[in-house]
Formats: sequence, structure tokens, C-alpha cells
Amino acid sequence: MSEMADTGQIDVHAAKINVFKMQDMIFHKVTLLFALIVLAGLVGILISLAIEAGPTLKNFGLAFLWRNVWSVPDDQYGALIAIYGTLVTSILALLIAIPVSFGIALFLTETCPTWLRRPLGTAIELLAGVPSIIYGIWGLFIFAPLFAEYVQPYLQKSFGDVPVLGHLFSGPPIGVGILAASIVLSLMVIPFVASVMRDVFETVPPVLKESAYGVGCTTWEVVWNIVLPYTRVGVVGGIMLGLGRALGETMAVTFVIGNANRITGSLFSPGNSIASVLANEFGEADPGLHISSLFALGLVLFLITFIVLAISRWLIHRGTRKQGI
Repeated sequence: MSEMADTGQIDVHAAKINVFKMQDMIFHKVTLLFALIVLAGLVGILISLAIEAGPTLKNFGLAFLWRNVWSVPDDQYGALIAIYGTLVTSILALLIAIPVSFGIALFLTETCPTWLRRPLGTAIELLAGVPSIIYGIWGLFIFAPLFAEYVQPYLQKSFGDVPVLGHLFSGPPIGVGILAASIVLSLMVIPFVASVMRDVFETVPPVLKESAYGVGCTTWEVVWNIVLPYTRVGVVGGIMLGLGRALGETMAVTFVIGNANRITGSLFSPGNSIASVLANEFGEADPGLHISSLFALGLVLFLITFIVLAISRWLIHRGTRKQGI
């Protein structure tokens, strides 16, 4: 009888194991399906953009990337103006946002009073949820007039006689332009980068910082020698997240960049970005080279974003490899 009971228990355990295996297999297949759906969506977007951009690429070839012309009446198109505006505004926005975000994250994690830390952190995170069109409206009607009246004349007066900087700040102070768009973009990027930096700074084990303070290190020495090396990978990820947000931003840039198809070298002059060109012209584009060129711009933006993500992955992998993770 005992042998029969033991056999029955073994059969029950075997049946449970088979059920668990079946559940694991189903879970694996379902999650794999979700991942493949995302991958298929990305590949589908890339293929559709390439097909729609075919007439432009066939007509202009790779020269489309460096053609400095965008003339709808003449049916002549090039991506250089939009690429220039996209890269310059994004890079300038990141140069402004990184030190400000670092200061915010450092204050919230190291020196902020306990009673103020949570409400201030929540306020920073809420800024990330403000729609981009709100930033654009504020930039056009509030920021641009103040920028033109107070900031641009001061910059021209201060740097106008400097050989290189004088050209960057030349031109009439009209408020809108490359620099104005970069500043508005930086305000949109700061909440993302600051939130990520704050979160990764909080992952530093307190014992490491307490040990550094115990041997007489200052707050800056603790941050520079303990916090930043420990969180380097997360900081790079947050910066790349902000860069990705800046590259693809549409409405805020469209409001304040000036929407002029030219490259002058002055940060005060109006310009265009890939996103602003698409927002302004896609709805009224005629079939033919015009709409095909807009799809080509979308393909270029897709590739630029992919390259940025690839570089970020390489930097993160390099950082983790140095840390021996």
C-alpha cells in the first residue's frame, strides 16, 4: 500500500512539473511575441519611410543629405538645413541642460533639506509631463519678446567684437531663432535628465558616502570621487535620454525656431529643424517630390535617432565593462 501511495505522489508531482513547464513555455512565447511586435513595428516604420522616400533618393541620391536648398516652387530639396537646425538646437539644449540637471540632482540628493526634497522632486517630475505645445506657446509669446529686448542686445554688446563669438551673436534681435529654440528645448530636457540623475545618485550605498565624509572629504569631493564614478552608466543613459527627447521635439521648436530655410551661422537667425519642417509642410504637401522629400527627412531623423541610441548603448557597455559588471 505504501508503494502505491508513493507512486501516486510521484505521479502528482510529475503532473505539477509538467504544468509548470507548460506555463513557463507559454509565458516565454507570449513575451517573445510582444518583443517581436515591437521589432516588427520598428522595421515596418523603417521600410515604409524608405519606400515613400524612394523618389527623392532616386532623384537626388545621397546628395540629398548635404544639399543646402529647400524650395517648394522649384521642386528642389535638400536635408542639410533641417539636419543643421536639428543637431545645433539639440546639442545646445544639451549643453545648457546637463549642468543645470546635475546641479538639481546634486541638490536633491546631497544638500536639500528633508522636508523640501519630496515636493521639489515631485515638481521637477511634473515638468516632464507638460505638453510641448505649452512650452512652444510660452516660448513664442512670453520668452521670445523678453529674450529679444534684454538678452540678445546684452549678448551682442558683450561678444560683438570677439572674432568668433561676434558672428554667432550677430543679426537683428528678433527673439525667435536657433538659440531661442535651444533654450526652450533645454527647459524641456532638464526634467528628464535631472530625474534620471537623481534616481541614479540615490542608488549609491550610503556607507560609501559616509566613509568618505568620515575621512574628511567635502561634499564636492564625495560627489566627484564617489557618486559620479559609481553612477557613470546611469548618468550617460539620462543624458542620452535627454538628447533623444531634444532630437524629436516638434511643436515647441516649431513655435520659436523661426521656420526659415537657410543657414547663416548666427544663433540669432531663424532656422528650421527636421521636426518643424514636417509639422509645417506635411499637411499641405503636394504629391511628388515634395511629400517624398518630407518622408526622406523623416527617414533621416529616424537614422539620426538610431545612431544616437547606438552610441549611448556603446558608452553604457564601455562603462559597465570598465566597472567589471
